[in-house]
Amino acid sequence: MLAFSPFRSGDLSQAQSRLFAVGRVSVPAINIYTSPSFDSERVEKREKDELLLLIERVKSHAGPKHNPFWYRLLNGYAHSGRIQVVILQPPNPLAQVIPSEGLLGEITVPISSAYRFSTAAGWEPLYRLYAQSIHRITAVDTGPDGHPWYRLFDDLMNAEYHAPASDLRPIFPQEYSPIAQEIPPEEKRVVVSIQEQTLTAYEGERAVLVANVSSGIHTEDVPEGELPTDTPTGSFRIQLKMPSRHMGDGRLTASPDAYELPGVPWAMVFHETGVALHGTYWHSNFGARMSHGCVNLRNADAKWLFRWTDPPYDPATWYVKGRGTLVVVV
Repeated sequence: MLAFSPFRSGDLSQAQSRLFAVGRVSVPAINIYTSPSFDSERVEKREKDELLLLIERVKSHAGPKHNPFWYRLLNGYAHSGRIQVVILQPPNPLAQVIPSEGLLGEITVPISSAYRFSTAAGWEPLYRLYAQSIHRITAVDTGPDGHPWYRLFDDLMNAEYHAPASDLRPIFPQEYSPIAQEIPPEEKRVVVSIQEQTLTAYEGERAVLVANVSSGIHTEDVPEGELPTDTPTGSFRIQLKMPSRHMGDGRLTASPDAYELPGVPWAMVFHETGVALHGTYWHSNFGARMSHGCVNLRNADAKWLFRWTDPPYDPATWYVKGRGTLVVVV
């Protein structure tokens, strides 16, 4: 019931020691090419959630300019933009104590299958949880396979579900505690350039972080009643910070094609419509517009920014509100 093995038959035995990481296809489909260029011959297509064995990361003279990196596979090359890289590692140790406010946990396997329990239907599949997504652990229970599973809380749906404890790495508060608290709040600011697709964090006039980002996809005509997908421009303040946020349509569904992104890490909301700076586990195409309005960052950059920005986060509360760091989108 719980098995999920999206490797193609024979792939793993062929790779042997050449494998350096696994890549998950994060979009409906990608093409494999004979060389690291979109102009080369297509070898085959791989579909969402298939796992690719990555042999080597190469920089291609054929680009694209914003992200010229490709992965060499057993039978060709795939562009890195829609591949999530996962370094395989041993199962995670079980957290022995879960505090009353909950404990953060990061998915460390390419795909973890979440299940929801009800007395009427028993264990039923729910979301697929992906590597680098972060979730709120509230308890340890016995899962459908008889092993320890963490009970996870879905902040958007106000619901609970479970995932294997071995698939999540516990994250303790010292890992994401506030930094640069000696810097006066008025000295900090974040500048996002839509044209350059960059984010720069300043302390006074000194840049302390420069990162490539993916802002909102431009739309000419927005249907009535819908929000634009362009990232809003202007001057704002971070008003809400959450270490984990379920983004999407808001459905409890097992469909892998649904627009549901549980566990989006390090969310810093700066606009009244919910637009935020946040980490991203579903693409690696930074430098190009990719989002529905938010500013996508690499998870490491988002985590640093989460720790650096105001209001400072308190792990005793699940989220923090306040008049925070200035965010200027130009």
